[in-house]
Amino acid sequence: MTSHDIATSPSAVTFGELLRVFTRVGFLSFGGPAGQIALMHREIVDERGWVEEGAFLRALNLCHLLPGPEAQQLATWIGWRLHGVRGGLAAGMLFVIPGAAVMLGLSLLYVAAAGLGWFAALFLGIKAAVLAVVAQALIRVGERALGTRFKLALAALAFVALSLLHAPFPLVILAAAATGALVHAWRPDWLGKLKAPPLETAPASRRRVAAATLGTIAAWLAIWAAPMALIAVTLGTGHVLWDIGAFFSKLAVVTFGGAYAVLAYMAQQAVENLHWLRVGEMADGLGLAESTPGPLIMVTQFVGFLAAFRDPAPFTPVMAGVLGAGLTTWVTFAPCFLWIFACAPWMDRLERVPRLQAALAAITAAVVGVIANLALWFALHVLFARMLPSGLPDPASFDWRAGLIAIGAALLLFRFNRGVLLTLALAALAGLGLGLLHS
Repeated sequence: MTSHDIATSPSAVTFGELLRVFTRVGFLSFGGPAGQIALMHREIVDERGWVEEGAFLRALNLCHLLPGPEAQQLATWIGWRLHGVRGGLAAGMLFVIPGAAVMLGLSLLYVAAAGLGWFAALFLGIKAAVLAVVAQALIRVGERALGTRFKLALAALAFVALSLLHAPFPLVILAAAATGALVHAWRPDWLGKLKAPPLETAPASRRRVAAATLGTIAAWLAIWAAPMALIAVTLGTGHVLWDIGAFFSKLAVVTFGGAYAVLAYMAQQAVENLHWLRVGEMADGLGLAESTPGPLIMVTQFVGFLAAFRDPAPFTPVMAGVLGAGLTTWVTFAPCFLWIFACAPWMDRLERVPRLQAALAAITAAVVGVIANLALWFALHVLFARMLPSGLPDPASFDWRAGLIAIGAALLLFRFNRGVLLTLALAALAGLGLGLLHS
């Protein structure tokens, strides 16, 4: 028996210890979900033994079943496991707050320096590096998710549906889930081996757990909706804050597969339909989110900030931006607490539902096509200044500086195995240098 198989009794972990550890995790959670999960595994399982290895992995599987950032949900589950709802709230919020505070500060700096030549050159490099970062995410997710020819076909169909047919992202996710459930009943081997761990503990009274779950859902739905009700009463449903809250609430329900899976949908809606920001600004926001601790989905806060900043009445632009950022963060992460607090007591059972596992496997495969569409969308709008009426890029508008920096960033990530933060920093300096040279 290894040390991973023996966990410290939850009652032996004080609430103060939980706060200290997750404050540390919140400030050090760079590197996307893989790095964040590895950090929590080291801190919680390896070094302190607060949660045993099997329980940690089963909780991670549950988080993969749920919409939203899996690393933040895993942090919430660990807190819940150790100190109930109070612990879940503390761990989940400490995972988010440092990154949210940094992103808000960067958003304020972004609007303050907008229009300055050096600032635009700096973000030219960041946008170009984001292309390489998205390509890296595509490869990593693809290696994990595409284990069969059928999954590869699902990824290709998702890419075609989004990039050529312009299908709505939620429809693609729902279609993938339904396909996975149906294929499981017909040809389960097409989806590869699905995880179905044994039920280790005797279940508590179903009626008691069900009643508690319904109460949890009702309470968190009210918490989720509270700011929207306040906006409806004070500002009306025609205000930009209502639009921000409604849009990101919907996004929170379909965010399967991580932030990259919904970025293209979010960007296209925010840029082309809602006109909250420009294409280049969307790439800037992703670059900022990559350089801050916490979940990558924090890029939504940047979008909410700019949307409210540019339509501030009756507030000042800065106050409106802060309110937009806060509202976006609220409606993005409140559902995460709802999912965990409602589903955690049922974790063993949920993991043993084969069709649910099959639906998730199909969604994960489709997400590869979604990320490929995001990579293509970003590449076209970062590398080319103009698009032709046909939808193809104008070759004469190719930005050689962005292309050169993107190649350099790809070499740093793939050839020399450098981290995202270092790559973004060097790309920003390269953009600044080339911008000054060009001017």
